[in-house]
Amino acid sequence: MANSAMGKWVSRVGAAGGGKTYRKTRPSNYYAALVVIVALGLLSVVLSRYDYQHPTAASVTSGTPPAVGTTWYAGVNVEVCGVALSALSPNTSTTSGLTMKATNVMQISPLSAADSGNHATLGQFGAEYPGLILDSAELAIPTAAGTPNATTTYHNGELCPSNSKYPKQAGRVIYAYWPSLSTTTPTLTTNPSSIKLTQYLRVTLAFDPKGVTPAAPSKNTVNAMVVDQANVGTTTTTTPSSTTTSPSTTTTTTAKG
Repeated sequence: MANSAMGKWVSRVGAAGGGKTYRKTRPSNYYAALVVIVALGLLSVVLSRYDYQHPTAASVTSGTPPAVGTTWYAGVNVEVCGVALSALSPNTSTTSGLTMKATNVMQISPLSAADSGNHATLGQFGAEYPGLILDSAELAIPTAAGTPNATTTYHNGELCPSNSKYPKQAGRVIYAYWPSLSTTTPTLTTNPSSIKLTQYLRVTLAFDPKGVTPAAPSKNTVNAMVVDQANVGTTTTTTPSSTTTSPSTTTTTTAKG
């Protein structure tokens, strides 16, 4: 009987073609079902968007370090044509998890999924530091106010200044990093996003001629980094991850000792 009644209802809908007669006889639960479907759809969209923008504590405090709540320190150096530039200006923004302190010490204190775990990279630091451009073809050091500075912006192929260590030689953007204090030979890469931020990381942002191995951060920077880390109540250590192979436009090599 139920199937027969359903068949008659379907036939009636088809014959009416959605006309006035059908609209008068259309069951009220039809509209209720539509309302429920639309409401559930909107709710799922809202919840998905909220979950994306507000990851749960479990998702950002577990898994690959550094997790939200971690505080690590790293040392930075900026080298142009064999000469170290002045330290990057401190950036103590409360909305960034990757900031700069004095003496070229980077503070790694992730605030969200955007700069924690596998997203905690040198490339992400460049994105969070006002005016800093870290790219495979461009290195741009901003002013203290975070604005572009033409005199400290470098592109692949440009010549080193005549008063530099490598006068009139073509330079290229390169990044050298030492994952731990015990690392003696740096790894060189053109992709800043392949450099995972680790505790006691030392990294140099450089524009040097091909074949030149950038110098590590200064002793003063390293000492300040170690002191800052020692002042953290609880520290977490991790074994540095291996170098990630980047796209074809990126090269990663280990400098010869």
